[in-house]
Amino acid sequence: MRKTYLDNNATTPLHPEVMQVLKDSLNLFGNASSEHFFGQEARKAVEDARKKVASLINAQPGEIIFTSCGSESNNLVIKGVTCQDVYCKSEQSHPGKHIITSQIEHPSVMKPIKSLERQGFKVTWLPVDKYGLVDPGLVEKAITKQTVLISIMTANNEIGTIEPIAEFAKIARKHEVYFHTDAVQAVGKLKIDVQEMGVDFLSLSGHKLYAPKGVAALYIRPGVNVCPVLQGGHQERGLRGGTENTLGIIALGKACEIAARDRAENVKKIWKLREKLRQGILEKIPEVVVNGHPEKMLPTTLSVIFKYIEGESILLRLSSQGIAVSTGSACSSGTLEPSHVLLAIGLPHELAHGTIRFSLGSENTEEDIDYTMEVLPGVIQELRQMSPLWPGNKSAC
Repeated sequence: MRKTYLDNNATTPLHPEVMQVLKDSLNLFGNASSEHFFGQEARKAVEDARKKVASLINAQPGEIIFTSCGSESNNLVIKGVTCQDVYCKSEQSHPGKHIITSQIEHPSVMKPIKSLERQGFKVTWLPVDKYGLVDPGLVEKAITKQTVLISIMTANNEIGTIEPIAEFAKIARKHEVYFHTDAVQAVGKLKIDVQEMGVDFLSLSGHKLYAPKGVAALYIRPGVNVCPVLQGGHQERGLRGGTENTLGIIALGKACEIAARDRAENVKKIWKLREKLRQGILEKIPEVVVNGHPEKMLPTTLSVIFKYIEGESILLRLSSQGIAVSTGSACSSGTLEPSHVLLAIGLPHELAHGTIRFSLGSENTEEDIDYTMEVLPGVIQELRQMSPLWPGNKSAC
């Protein structure tokens, strides 16, 4: 059975060059905080990787903090900026207790903000339009003298819509409010330049750009005050205690180096594959709707509603044929509730439940798309014939 992986937004396979650098570094066991040769060898590898991560997003190495995952990076910003510990505070701290975010953020942004909301913080949950776009006018209108942080993702993990981050950041800077963007789905797929964007914080994750799981990074603009969430040693400028994940960091650095080198070529290739898949679905399968913005869209992401049937059933049928897709984000799987993103763009529950996310990567080929289009129409037809909701089903009541 042919295996076709179309769930790259959930996680990506290791790039062969990343795998090789991991193998080559397995004996690099020294603690990067140790002063002897073994430790300093590890320290050099960590700092070399920091330079590569910084270079990818046009930052300085000292502005990069290594973490364990995108969720930790997001939590470090949200909890670190709003920290009420007087020992963490400085003259740059903001006393306000108001946060602005959108209704389509990743759970690692939404949940810590909801936690702060239960502790007395005021939160403005900005709506989005049918494409998943946040209105910059609503961002500015929501700002008060108490606003301490605005957090809006660069590109949505489920529908792929790209937000006007530079515009949001400019508004935040005008009002002297910190701005954070979760760019986990965007780094390596879009040109990311923190100087042009004007953000104070930017999160990225290794396993979304062909590095292993368990390593990520956070960009922090110089002069911004953040309290550590994981307290311990002096590592990562005192903002993230704990011995560094040297192997993971080396791998992340290599992945960022590859992304800087190959991004343009990969994007061109993936856009072509995405369009081939999109057009194939629209031509061969009736009663479908494509989610997300028609132009401001990640090249990797295709979210499609197949009316009158359940996405979970589609996923399982495709999986049995060797095709891996998602019904939404991997972080929200395992729940019977529809995706909060799909509900936020105005989909009724029954359409949200019938949505499949195809997410492509650099390893996908035209043969993968051809095979998917051989299998998918039959799966949809078979499931619709069993659905009492399908108008073409004569047995429907």
